[in-house]
Amino acid sequence: MGMDDGQIERVLAELNGWRRDGDALVKTFKFADFRAALAFMVQAGFAADAADHHPDWTNVYNRVAVRLTTHDAGNTITTKDVVLAKAFDAIEKSKN
Repeated sequence: MGMDDGQIERVLAELNGWRRDGDALVKTFKFADFRAALAFMVQAGFAADAADHHPDWTNVYNRVAVRLTTHDAGNTITTKDVVLAKAFDAIEKSKN
């Protein structure tokens, strides 16, 4: 079940740099170089796989653009997205 607008706004206030884009949470992570961006993607990928919740993402050099939405809930924002966003933020913090 998806989150309502009020819930999403409260969550965004708690997240670091995430924003809403339609029915998804989005953020672009920036790192020192490609190697650091790739290391983030590997670690974040393991976290996503462990949660059985996989992001839509792209990498260009030192940037990783992430889009989180819950496909099996009808492409809407759920607590799964929030949990993964927080995990990605923790991984980013460990890399910078």
